[in-house]
Amino acid sequence: MSGLIAPSDYSQEPPRHPDLVVNAKDPFNAEPHRSALVSSYVTPVNYFYKRNHGPIPIVDDIEKYNVSVTGLIQTPRKLFMKDIWKLPKYTVTATLQCAGNRRTAMSRTRNVKGVGWDVAALGNAVWSGAKLADVLELIGIPKHSHSTPSGGRHVEFVSVDKCKEENGGPYKASIPLSQATNPEADVLLAYEMNRETLNRDHGYPLRGIVPGVIGARSVKWLDSINIIAEECQGFFMQRDYKMFPPWVDWDNIDWSMRRPQMDFPVQCAICSLEDVSMMKPGKVTIRGYALSGGGRGIERVDVSIDGGKTWTEALKYQKHGVPYIPEDASSDKWAWVLFEAEADIQQSTEIAAKAVDTAGNVQPENVQVIWNLRGILNTSWHRVKVVTAHSNL
Repeated sequence: MSGLIAPSDYSQEPPRHPDLVVNAKDPFNAEPHRSALVSSYVTPVNYFYKRNHGPIPIVDDIEKYNVSVTGLIQTPRKLFMKDIWKLPKYTVTATLQCAGNRRTAMSRTRNVKGVGWDVAALGNAVWSGAKLADVLELIGIPKHSHSTPSGGRHVEFVSVDKCKEENGGPYKASIPLSQATNPEADVLLAYEMNRETLNRDHGYPLRGIVPGVIGARSVKWLDSINIIAEECQGFFMQRDYKMFPPWVDWDNIDWSMRRPQMDFPVQCAICSLEDVSMMKPGKVTIRGYALSGGGRGIERVDVSIDGGKTWTEALKYQKHGVPYIPEDASSDKWAWVLFEAEADIQQSTEIAAKAVDTAGNVQPENVQVIWNLRGILNTSWHRVKVVTAHSNL
């Protein structure tokens, strides 16, 4: 027994904050209101989005809890929390984002399949734990390895929770061994979130954190870590979270034609205004978040108050309202930036925002060109309509 069990029903769910917007109850999937999301650089645990596929696991004995490390290695081993706590503790500030963030807006173009997330299916947290590279070194896999002598090239994380998509089996996902053994990739086996012990919703007692990659690969409630030759063959790697072109539908889809999505593209959203906001003519503050995957930072955020005809650059802020200075932000390369712009709105209009990352990638202008049947990676310009009080619109 690993000391971690998966309930068969939802009768033992943990408490949740009443202000969350619940998109699905069983399993529980919820996000904060967009205005609350950008109230702080580090997202409070209670307001961090909840993405689940089954009942929340329970630890019945933390001293017995262990993770099996096995597969194409010479020395399989069970690691207990005391073993992981002995390793150097690292802290990484990283934003996790569900691949389905902003799916609701994509569904307005054409129907998509999935949880109806608004713009807040993400959060920025301070994660602490052991680096996966150090854990793998314990079982004889050197840092910066691309393969093991037995042919292992991928690291599979297997949860204890049970998912209907896996026919009642556990949730699982994998990353390349080269990423897992690279200390600079900052992949963690995390046991703390925002300087406190993980809570049940977020993976207690141990979870994977894969910065810069869609949240689906940061597996919670770890049961085992397997060194495998090929990518994980689980449902969420092979039959979900893949990016298809707009002309693919459920009648002609071929899942084998696309690789599993890993890094997330450049993204931003306005959080201080709703999709349609009523206001008096005058000054308005436009606030939101911007981020990019793969460790690419945000070069700038552009804001338009005339639907994209003209643009101005927003100010970017890091912690506690301090201006963003790229030279000082290397430790936060996996984290979002918060942006702010002031505008004088005298008549009804459309406000738009788009981000550019350090590689020069920019968000696409419209959602139609990136529409996909699963509604993932909606990174089109974020737009909100402002209706002034004296307008008839």
